[in-house]
Amino acid sequence: MIEQYVWDLREVDETRVAVVGGKGAHLGGLSRIEGIRVPDGFCVTTDAFRRVIAEAPSIGALLAQLSRVDRDDREAIRALSERIRRTIEEVAVPDDLAAAITRGLARLGGESAYAVRSSATAEDLPTASFAGQQDTYLNVVGSAAALQHVSRCWASLFTERAVTYRLRNGIDHRTVQMAVVVQTMVLPDASGILFTADPVTGHRKVASVDAGFGLGEAMVSGLVNPDVFKVRDGEVVARAVAAKKRAVHALPTGGTREVAVDPRWQEQPALTDAQVVRLARLGRRIEARFGCPQDIEWCLVDGDFRFVQSRPITTLFPIPDAGDQENHVYVSVGHGQMMTDAMKPLGLSMWRLTAMVPMREAGGRLFVDVTRRLASPASRAGLLDAMGRGDPLVRDALETVLGHEGFVPSLPDAGPGGPPAGGTSAPVEADPAIVGQLIERSRASIAALEHDSRKKTGPALFDFLLDAFEEHKRVLGDPLNMRAIMAGMEATWWLNDNLWEWLGEKNAADTLTLSAPDNITSEMGLALLDVADAIRPHPEVVAFLRDVEDDAFLEELAKLPGGAESRDAIESYLDRYGMRCVGEIDITRPRWRERPATLVPVILDNVRNFEPGAAGRRFEQGRRTAREKEQEVLARLRALPDGERAADPAKRMIDQVRAFAGYREYPKYDIVSRYFVYRRALLEEAGRLVRADVLPEEEDIFYLTFQELHEVVRSHQVDDRLIQRRKEAFRSYRALTPPRVLTSDGEAVTGAYRRDDVPAGALIGLPVSAGTVEGRARVVIDMTEADLEAGDILVTPFTDPSWSPLFVGISGLVTEVGGQMTHGAVIAREYGLPTVVGVEQATRLIQDGQRIRVHGTDGYVEILS
Repeated sequence: MIEQYVWDLREVDETRVAVVGGKGAHLGGLSRIEGIRVPDGFCVTTDAFRRVIAEAPSIGALLAQLSRVDRDDREAIRALSERIRRTIEEVAVPDDLAAAITRGLARLGGESAYAVRSSATAEDLPTASFAGQQDTYLNVVGSAAALQHVSRCWASLFTERAVTYRLRNGIDHRTVQMAVVVQTMVLPDASGILFTADPVTGHRKVASVDAGFGLGEAMVSGLVNPDVFKVRDGEVVARAVAAKKRAVHALPTGGTREVAVDPRWQEQPALTDAQVVRLARLGRRIEARFGCPQDIEWCLVDGDFRFVQSRPITTLFPIPDAGDQENHVYVSVGHGQMMTDAMKPLGLSMWRLTAMVPMREAGGRLFVDVTRRLASPASRAGLLDAMGRGDPLVRDALETVLGHEGFVPSLPDAGPGGPPAGGTSAPVEADPAIVGQLIERSRASIAALEHDSRKKTGPALFDFLLDAFEEHKRVLGDPLNMRAIMAGMEATWWLNDNLWEWLGEKNAADTLTLSAPDNITSEMGLALLDVADAIRPHPEVVAFLRDVEDDAFLEELAKLPGGAESRDAIESYLDRYGMRCVGEIDITRPRWRERPATLVPVILDNVRNFEPGAAGRRFEQGRRTAREKEQEVLARLRALPDGERAADPAKRMIDQVRAFAGYREYPKYDIVSRYFVYRRALLEEAGRLVRADVLPEEEDIFYLTFQELHEVVRSHQVDDRLIQRRKEAFRSYRALTPPRVLTSDGEAVTGAYRRDDVPAGALIGLPVSAGTVEGRARVVIDMTEADLEAGDILVTPFTDPSWSPLFVGISGLVTEVGGQMTHGAVIAREYGLPTVVGVEQATRLIQDGQRIRVHGTDGYVEILS
């Protein structure tokens, strides 16, 4: 150690983040790797930063103000950030601290040129890179200028962009400290970025190199497009050489400037292939040191590479741990469940314990390993067909992976290929009476679960729940249940396939399923219209509900004229549907019964947008339309040559669709009903743990797996650090977008529709509910913030069953995730909403308030204005 406030880079490593910040710690680690050259330098420690902050008493009050600012209040953030920066820069650096820094500079050459870089403690972390959020100054000449720029780096902890970044990542400003790295300035011939995993696809075996002439600032600032090289297995597998007309070079007197590149060199690669391969090889050494893919800044000086920064690539989606070195192909569970948000550990473990197939975790999401089914021709066709009917993008992604030579092993047989995928021959028919039997069995089983769970506490509860999970899976896996689900799906596929072939009519089954009986999810949406009918006659109740902000409103509601009837209507609805919520497959999400205020905006929309009796009229209209469609289809079939031979099976399939399409939603209702029982029982245990001072908060159990929670209840001991690490990881997972298909190489494969039958500029998706509608797009990310008018078209990332109450008030639906038989598609057809799902980035490409046209029959969306 040179001084208390100054440490040489070679004296620090990744364990010293608290002292020298993320950048300094990683540079110290880099300098310890054989063959990796790092420019000489030192770190001005976080102790120095705290010393300077202590010299400005007003900083504490300003930071307290900043911690209370709304993260979306850009003006307040800008003003406070500027005041804090100005205050820090105005603090005179104490003499002993200035002397320590000056001695460090003298060791590097005194009046030489330096790079002065910010190095915050919340920077270059595995879950938050903070890339570009604080300031770096290049070619700072002389000790006086270097001291001034150290102060500027301290102040840059509070740039507007850094403050906003911390707010959005849930990082307290007062917990972050700033160190500063000072290094000898290198004047490179070329520089750029090396990613040891492909930053676009996530492929961990493909390195990507961006390269340009001069200093890397030209690329960072967007002044030039870099050359881009892809390297795999020691060779360049792709290259794109850009026309590099400008470069940034250092000035002799300090600072940098843009210069024109000699036209003879503009289209020459900044690196040779041999240099690119050597750079990628060095990158693998760095990656091995830090244990994860790295984003590395490099410079080429006299033919040799220097490294000036390395940080984790935080945007890569993690890879499930299969526990072996084999190749694996994973399919997203969230896309099939229409819930792609990150889940907390308890939610993940509970879904795995109650799922019908094994699953693996990554990035707060669940995936199914389909490698063996893809590997065998006997199962591959069935898998691809089933996936394609659900979501064509998944099928295309799987076919893309199959096209990677040698990635999927070849096996002679891997067993059955999954559920039947339908076909042109008539499927096996089922007795409609089984629907009532199955619903009654489900109700009895859930009632027994509720009754028996109340008697269990402590470790005995967990033993009971493990048995309950087996009953849960037995009910779902009952062959009779599967037969009822498949009867409706197969009949739908048969009708769509054959009526298209015979009559040229697309998705005819969409109309034939309108107002099908026993659809618990569509009934849920209509039932909320009935709640609105109970509230509408009472203006004081309506006015009261407009100001509801918390979930205790039902008690106050009953005191108003008409309030008792209104409360009873809401309570009755919650008794039937209160176990539901957005993201309901995650047991850690609060349910409507626990957060009834969630429903208030939708109720008020229904009061405003509908007349009394709307629920009954809508259901009857749908039933009548379906009956008329049936008569029309059968009449057209009978008019064909030998038409009776087509009409007879079509009639049977229409009857099957009417009898079974609604039941498609009931198994999910069964699951969520059971989850509510499990949730309440576990939260009661959490309450006991809090009262026993084992946990500070009940919701801390959400960051433990079911098995870990079982052990905490048994031992009354918990690892607080584990819970904190899980909370930080969950925050980082929320920012990730899960892929539909993911390989063990980390490649995220999105798939494509590969269609040329849509207008130019249209957004392509999957048609799931027929019809065409034009209207105002309402882009809604959070259901509680929906503000819909009659005729609006809802545009949202995904819709699980909890969104169905919104469906009664809209005219069309567009989602980023979904398939033919996912819940949102089923309910859209029930309500006759033209719907296109699987529209990539729909919520970004469609602006709220734009006029759009949804082609639900052909599967695309046009933006009109």
